[in-house]
Amino acid sequence: MTINVELHYDFGSPNCYFVHKAIPEIEKRTGVKFTYFPILLGGVFKMTNNKSPMQQFADIPLKMDYARLETMRFIKEHKLTKFKMNPHFPVNTVQMMRGAIVAEEEGYSAQYTDAMFMAMWEDEKKMDDPEVITTTLNAVDLDGTHILGRIQEQSIKEVLIQNTSASVERGCFGAPMVFVGDEMFFGKDRLEAVEREIMRQQ
Repeated sequence: MTINVELHYDFGSPNCYFVHKAIPEIEKRTGVKFTYFPILLGGVFKMTNNKSPMQQFADIPLKMDYARLETMRFIKEHKLTKFKMNPHFPVNTVQMMRGAIVAEEEGYSAQYTDAMFMAMWEDEKKMDDPEVITTTLNAVDLDGTHILGRIQEQSIKEVLIQNTSASVERGCFGAPMVFVGDEMFFGKDRLEAVEREIMRQQ
């Protein structure tokens, strides 16, 4: 039986970065490959009347303190020593996410995804700047000028819109969201449950 496991993600979320870094170990233990499904988190928020945790809990400092504590625990557990909070956060990720659609179409999605997550959450780059995106892609032997040109194509824009709508229709209200078949799991703290569900469905 083939199990379909999807990560619905946006490069602008540090929690998506954390899940991305944890996925290889889950894949190794379960033998199941994750499919990456690019969405626009801002679009999801708009469609679901949701807000980022920074907005939701801005007036609840103890909750924000606890969220930071959980983040530090996750970083320590998974040895994510290269993580840095991006000083430009939050950034408009529409260019990066359209680029993910291009990379998917052209067959270098994994390389592109690694480069974007690394630039955002390890190298502290301003990833809503087209020049920075282009330079970042060129540095990993991807054609930044070509990719940035293609993200202006209406068909690319439409795929990202359709992905985002389809994700919300399945129940997504934020990212990272993982679907194991029809079962939905939200956030980096549900990865153990994701792994149990994968094993259950095997």
